[in-house]
Amino acid sequence: MSSQFKPINLLTVCLDLGESLRVGRLAYINREIIFEFDPGFPVETLKISPFQLKTSPGSSIIKGPVRDFEGLHGVFNDSLPDGWGRLLMDRKLRDIGMRSNQLTPLDRLAWIGTKGMGALSYHPEHPELAKKGTQTGLDLDEIAEASQIVLNDSPEAVFDYLLQVGGSPQGARPKALIGLALDGSSIIHGEEKLPEGYEHWLVKFGSQHDLPESGLIEQAYADMAREAGVVMPATKILPANKGPGYFGVKRFDRNGNRRIHMHTLCGLLHADFRLPSIGYEELLKATQTLTWQKPDVEQMFLRMVFNVYAHNRDDHTKNHSFLMDSTGEWRLSPAYDVTFSEGPGGEHTLDIAGEGKNPGLEDIQKVGRSAGISKATMSECVDKVRTSVDKWDEFADKNGLPKRIADEYASVLAGIP
Repeated sequence: MSSQFKPINLLTVCLDLGESLRVGRLAYINREIIFEFDPGFPVETLKISPFQLKTSPGSSIIKGPVRDFEGLHGVFNDSLPDGWGRLLMDRKLRDIGMRSNQLTPLDRLAWIGTKGMGALSYHPEHPELAKKGTQTGLDLDEIAEASQIVLNDSPEAVFDYLLQVGGSPQGARPKALIGLALDGSSIIHGEEKLPEGYEHWLVKFGSQHDLPESGLIEQAYADMAREAGVVMPATKILPANKGPGYFGVKRFDRNGNRRIHMHTLCGLLHADFRLPSIGYEELLKATQTLTWQKPDVEQMFLRMVFNVYAHNRDDHTKNHSFLMDSTGEWRLSPAYDVTFSEGPGGEHTLDIAGEGKNPGLEDIQKVGRSAGISKATMSECVDKVRTSVDKWDEFADKNGLPKRIADEYASVLAGIP
C-alpha cells in the first residue's frame, strides 16, 4: 500500500435534502464500525433507516452488523458501489499502488464523498482520489468502448474518466451518470449540480455477456411494465454510432438538483442481495411498515406479479428501494432494473410464498393474502399484467428487437403458468 495512505477512522455523515444536515459520525475502532447521531439531528423526524439504525436505551452508540456489509450499517452500505463501481474503484487503487483489501468501508465511503446516489454524503474525501469533473460534452460510444477495455482487463488509461462518469452507480453492468439536455441534444457529466436545461440520467452499457440488444430489451420491458401499471421512471434509448443504442433512465434520487434520500430493501432489512434470504412476503410487509400507504403495498404486489409473468428473476433486495422526503415520509420508489432475466440457478431471488423455480397463481395469491390485499385487487393485478405480457411482440417490435430474440422470449413467457 502507498506509504502516504492513512486509513480513515472517523467520518462525518451529512444528509442533503435542500440543505445539508449533519447526521452524525462513523468511527472505525478495534476493527468495528460504530455510528453516533449528531445531537442536533432531528432523529425522530428524519428516520433515515427506521428498522436498523436505532439507539439502545442508555446509549447513543449504534454498532454495525456483525456479519453483513463488512460491519457497516445498511443505510451507509447503500452508498457504496458493487459490481461495476467497485471494479473501477479497486482497479484505480491498484493503479496508484494501494491494496484494496486493506481499505475499510469508511475509506470507500470517503472516496464516494458527495458523489453517491441518494442524499447522504461523507466527509472527508481522499484528496488523491476525489476528482472534480468538468462540464464538457460526453461521447457515449467512447464510454462504452472504455467500459469494455476495463472489463477485458486491458491497460488502465480510461479509469479516471470512467470513475468520473460512473464510479458510484450500483449493479454489475457498466453505467455512467450523465446530465441530459431537456431536448436531448447534448450530454454532459452527471455531476452533483447540473446547469439549467439538463436533467440527471443514468446510462447502462452492455457487459461482455449481454446481448448487443440488451438496451432495447430493457426499453421494451419498461414499456410493457408501464402498460401493466408498474410505476416506472422515464426511460429512452440513447443513440450510438454503431449498434442499437444505450438504455437510459431518468434518476429518481434527484428532483432537479435537489437530492432525495434513497434506501434499498437490502440496506433497510440488512438482507444481503447476494443471498436468497427473504421473499416477497417480507418485502410487502416492509413496504407496509415503512410507508403505511395501501397504494404502495398494492403497487409492490403488482410488481411481484409482473416479475413472475414477465420472467424477471433477478429481483434481489437491491432492486427494490424506498424514498424519504424532507418531512421524513417514506414512499416506494419507481421500479428499476426491470428486464428479462434468469436469476440465480434459474430462480427468483425473492421467493413467492416459498417458491422460486416455478411460482404460479396460487403462490401469488398466498403472498397477497398475507399482505391483506383483497381478492378483487389481486385479480385485477394479475389480469393487467397478463394482458400486458401477452402484448410482448408489440413492445419488442416497437423497440426494434430482432424477431429471433422476440420469439425466444415469447416462448418463455408463454410457458409461465
